[in-house]
Amino acid sequence: MTSSLRTRAVHAGRDDLTDLGVHAVPLDLSTTYPSRDSAAEAARIDEFAAGGELDGPPIYGRVGNPTVERFERALAELEGFEHGVAFASGMAAVSACLLSAVAQGKRHVVAVRPLYGCSDHLLESGLLGTEVTWAAPDAVAAALRPDTGLVFVETPANPTLAETDIAALAAACGDVPLLVDNTFATPVLQRPGRHGARIVLHSATKFLGGHGDVMGGIVACDAEEAARLRQIRFATGGVLHPLAGYLLLRGLSTLPLRVNAASTTAATLASRLGDHPAVTAVHYPRLGGPLVAFEVDGDPHALIGAVRLITPAVSLGSVDTLIQHPGSISHRIVDAGDRHDAGVSDQLIRLSAGLEDVEDLWADLEQALKVL
Repeated sequence: MTSSLRTRAVHAGRDDLTDLGVHAVPLDLSTTYPSRDSAAEAARIDEFAAGGELDGPPIYGRVGNPTVERFERALAELEGFEHGVAFASGMAAVSACLLSAVAQGKRHVVAVRPLYGCSDHLLESGLLGTEVTWAAPDAVAAALRPDTGLVFVETPANPTLAETDIAALAAACGDVPLLVDNTFATPVLQRPGRHGARIVLHSATKFLGGHGDVMGGIVACDAEEAARLRQIRFATGGVLHPLAGYLLLRGLSTLPLRVNAASTTAATLASRLGDHPAVTAVHYPRLGGPLVAFEVDGDPHALIGAVRLITPAVSLGSVDTLIQHPGSISHRIVDAGDRHDAGVSDQLIRLSAGLEDVEDLWADLEQALKVL
């Protein structure tokens, strides 16, 4: 039976609960799992080391956890992939994807700016042994090399909300895997796998969790990539805590409701900001979504300091509306010239709409804009 995304968001990762006789998802906090048959455990460890999936009970918390695996299965289903591999943070997920390419002898990455500032920095620094070529979407094909292991794009992009045609970019990639950071859109608004992306990444800290109280990252991919990512996670230790997995799975159940409600609010705010004399430009995706970026005529820091209902803080995707100055926080680590070339001006402000009443939010923005 085919179900809508809204229905599967509620039930994915929970389909067996009735048969188990429980209603809430079991939270397994064990770090280790006893077994009297150590020879069998050795064989299972060998199977995992060779890229296989463990059958039966877990062995150790760094190998896998039942609660986390529920979240992994659920997000993979919502994105339309076979597998999900969860990590302690979005950046741990990004790092694992880069290490997977390097481990295959493919250290070159082609990336499209803008990306989240820390993703940009990780690529530019070469800390994980990668080399990056920055390219516009229409120049990606020309930038590919025999040792290119990934093409990396974020769409809508952080923080300008620039959009990239995923299908066209996937076609340009040829046999090179396209990695799409889908944090801003979520599977509610966009499923990159349907358009040719082979790896889809989320900072689960944002909309998937949705309440500003859990940190995590997750990658949706095929079985072969998932096996490599699990091995890297085991070796490097970037595991998602079971309580975080529990909270993220709970967050998925309300994801469509939250994203759609916040998107309606964001569209209204984008329209009104476009008519305000202190606002020189508004960036809002054709796709829609809960994020709005706008540029102001005046001191952006004064505006952020003047809001009273809206939360002035880094991050996004929470039930409360957050506002920040990317040039000072999320993209501060990126070279100023590169930042400006990617469209991240010093006047740019990013706003993540929450679930408050839109009139209350607009009243707060309107009074804060008076300082300009």
